[in-house]
Amino acid sequence: MKEYTTPILILFLFFSSLSWSQQKYTLSGTISEISSNETLIGVTIAIPALNTGVTTNEYGFYSITLPEGTYKVLISYLGFKDILQEITLTENKRLDYLLEEEAEELEEVVVTENVEKMDIRKPQMSVNTLSVGTIKKIPVILGEADVIKSILLLPGVTNAGEGASGFNVRGGAVDQNLILLDEAIIFNSSHLFGFFSVFNPDAIKDIKLYKGGIPARYGGRVSSVLDIFQKEGNSKEFKMNGGIGAVASRLLLEGPIKKDKAAFLIGGRASYAHLFLPLFDIDNTAYFYDLNTKLNYRLNEKNNIFLSGYFGRDVFGISDSFVNTYGNAVGNFRWNHLFSDKLFSNLSIIYSDYYYGLKLDFVGFNWNSGIRNFNIKYDLKHYANDKLQINYGVNNVYYQFNPGKIEPSNSESGIVEEQLIQKYANEFAGYIDVEQKITENLSIGYGLRLSQFIRLGQDELNVYANNLPVEFNPFQLIYTEAKPIDVIKPGRRKTLSTFYNLEPRASMSYTLNESSSIKASYTRLSQYLHLLSNTSSPTPLDVWTPSGPFIKPQLLDQYAFGYFKNIKDGQFSVESEVFYKDVQNRIDYIDGANLIANNAIEQVILNGEARAYGLEFLLRKNEGKLQGWLAYTLSKSEQRTPGRAPVIDNGRSNLESGINFGNWYNTPYDKTHDISMFLSYDLNKKWSFSSNFTYQTGQPTNYPIGQFEFQGLTVPYYGLRNIQRLPAYNRLDLSATLTPKKNSNKKIKGEWVFSIYNLYNRRNAASINFRRNDDTGANEAVRTSIFGIVPAVTYNFKF
Repeated sequence: MKEYTTPILILFLFFSSLSWSQQKYTLSGTISEISSNETLIGVTIAIPALNTGVTTNEYGFYSITLPEGTYKVLISYLGFKDILQEITLTENKRLDYLLEEEAEELEEVVVTENVEKMDIRKPQMSVNTLSVGTIKKIPVILGEADVIKSILLLPGVTNAGEGASGFNVRGGAVDQNLILLDEAIIFNSSHLFGFFSVFNPDAIKDIKLYKGGIPARYGGRVSSVLDIFQKEGNSKEFKMNGGIGAVASRLLLEGPIKKDKAAFLIGGRASYAHLFLPLFDIDNTAYFYDLNTKLNYRLNEKNNIFLSGYFGRDVFGISDSFVNTYGNAVGNFRWNHLFSDKLFSNLSIIYSDYYYGLKLDFVGFNWNSGIRNFNIKYDLKHYANDKLQINYGVNNVYYQFNPGKIEPSNSESGIVEEQLIQKYANEFAGYIDVEQKITENLSIGYGLRLSQFIRLGQDELNVYANNLPVEFNPFQLIYTEAKPIDVIKPGRRKTLSTFYNLEPRASMSYTLNESSSIKASYTRLSQYLHLLSNTSSPTPLDVWTPSGPFIKPQLLDQYAFGYFKNIKDGQFSVESEVFYKDVQNRIDYIDGANLIANNAIEQVILNGEARAYGLEFLLRKNEGKLQGWLAYTLSKSEQRTPGRAPVIDNGRSNLESGINFGNWYNTPYDKTHDISMFLSYDLNKKWSFSSNFTYQTGQPTNYPIGQFEFQGLTVPYYGLRNIQRLPAYNRLDLSATLTPKKNSNKKIKGEWVFSIYNLYNRRNAASINFRRNDDTGANEAVRTSIFGIVPAVTYNFKF
C-alpha cells in the first residue's frame, strides 16, 4: 500500500487545486525574440504585486492563473530588454511577447520590486545554466568555443585532464551522465578524443546541467543530465554567421521557409589542420566534421512541428594502414500541441546511433561496432493554477547493441568474418512531477518515476556453474574468467531479465527573507546501461552493455542541502550546497580484464558500490562591466567491490577477498579540491577581455611500489588501487575580443578573438610512466604532457 501513497497524494492535490480556481483567469502565450521569432526558454513572467510568476518552458510557452483584477506584468530575460505592461484580467487571455536584445537603444524599465528574488523561491536546486554568449567568451584550447569545456568551470564538474573526453559530475563516472541534444541521447560528446565537443555553439539555444534534484521526467543515468536545445531558425529574415579558426571553421545559415510561419537552420563545422601535415612529411590524418539541421513549422496557435538532426564524424588515421572512424547521428520529430491555455503537450519520435569503425589494413580486417536506439516520448505540462504545476508523461526506448563485427578488408586477408553476439533491450518509464507553492515562504517539488528495463533475448548465452561467470582463487587471491558449462540459444523473442524500479524525487525551498533561502532535495535514479572502460577517460572504442542476467542496474540515492542568497539586489549571488551520493551495483573489473572484442564480458565484471560526498560553493557577479564567478568544490569519490558470498566447494569455504581486499578506494575521477574562476570585462564597445583559472587535485593513479627479476627481466609490481596521484593540475587562460567600430555601418559584422591557453606554459601531467634508463640501468619516471602555451586567433562573422 505504501507504494501508492505518492500517486494518490498527487491526484488529490491536482483535483483539489481545481476548486481553488473560482474567480481566477489564465494568462498564457509564447515569448520569442523579435528579430527572429526564435522562442526563448526560461523567460520570467512576474506579477510583482502578488510576488508570483512563472517561466517559459522548452518551447517558449507560459501559463499563469491569477485572481480577477488589474496587474503590472514584468517580462525579463538575461540579455534582453524588460517589458512592463499593465493588464486587466476579466477573462482568460493569451498574450504573446517579442523581446529585443539589450544592445538596442530602448527606454530602460525601472521596477521597484526585484523579480530576481523569485529564483531563490523555486524548489529546483543543483542546476547550472550557461548562456551561449557566456560560453563564447570563455577562453579554450585553440580558440574554439566549447560547451563541455565551459561546464568544467562550474562547481562539482571535472574531467580526466587535458585532451580527455567527457566530464565527471559530483564524483560520478562519464557514463553516468545523460547527454541530450534536442531530447536525443548522445553517447559520445567529444571530437578528436576530447579536444572539442560535438556541440556547435552557433546552433545552440539553451543549456542546463542538472547535478541533483533531477526532475522525474529525466532518467536512465545516475550522475547528471546535460540538456541542450538547438535553435529553431529565423522565420523573419535570412541570417548567416560563422567563424574561421586556427584548426576549424564553422558556418550557420538560417531563414524563413514561410515568413513568420516556418524556418530552417543548417550549420556545419570542419577541422582542417590535417591538410598541413604533408608539408611536414607526416602521412597521418586527424579531423572531424559535423552538421546540425532543424526545420520548424507553426501550423496554428495550438500546433507546432519540428524536425531536427545532428550528424558528426571523426577520422583518425596513420597512413592508409590504420583508419579510425566514429561519431553520432540523431534525428527527432516533435509535435507541440496546446490542449488549452493550461495544458501543453509534446510528442517526440527520436532515433540515435553511435558508430565506431576501425580499418586495419596491415592485419587485413575491418571492425564495426555501435549502439542504436529508437525512442518515443510524450510529455504534458499542466499549469493547474498559480500555486500548482504538474508534469507527466511516458517514454519508451528500444536499444540495439553491436559489440563488434570483424570483416576481412580484402580478398587476400586471412581473417574470418565474425559477429560478436548482439544484445537488445527495451526501457520504459512513466512519470509525474509536481511543483507546488505551499505558503508565501515554502515551495516544494515532488514526483515519481516508474522505470522498467527488459533485457531481450540474443543468439547465444553462456551458462556458468553456480551462476558465477567470475571465479575466485583463494590461494592466489585473484579472480579469473569462469569457463561456461553450457551455451543456450534463447533467441530474440525470449526475455533474459526484467527490472522494475520506483524512483521518487523530492525538493523544497524555504525563503528566509527577501534575499535568501535554504533548499533541500532527495533523488532516486536507476541506470540500466554500462560503459565498459578501464581507463580514467573514455575512448571511442569503449563499448556500452545493458543490464541483464549477470549485470545489475545501478541505483542512486542522492541527498543535497543548500543555502542561496542574492546580494545588492541581485548584483551578486551566492550558492552553496552539500551533497551525499550512494550508488549500488557500480561495476568494476578484475585485474587483467580484457574489454575489447570480448564476447563474454560478464567474465571480467564484478558488481560493487560507490559513494561521493562534498561541498560546492559558487559566487557570481551578475551585473556591470565586470562579470563572472568563483567556484570551489571540496569532495570525495570512492568505490568498493567486496567479495561475494562464499561458495562451498568440496567442504572448503572459498572466502573471497574482493577488489582491493574489499576496502574503499579512490575512483579515477576523485578530485579533493577543485577551484575555477571566470571573469569577463567589457572595456568599451570595441574591446572585451576574458580569463579563466583552474586548479584541481591530481587524479588518482597507480605507480609501481617495487620490482622483481624474472628470467632476466625487471618486472614492476603495484600496490592497492588508485593509492597515488598525479601532480596537481592548474592553468590560466586569457582572451581578448576586438569588435571594429566600422561594424555598425556594414551588413557583415565581424570580430577578432585572440586567446592564449595555458598562459604560464605549465606542463600538466596527463600521465606518468616508469622505464629503465638504458645508460644507467636505473628506473626513472617520465611525465607525458599534452599542451604547453597555445596562442590562437579566431575570426567570427555574422550577416
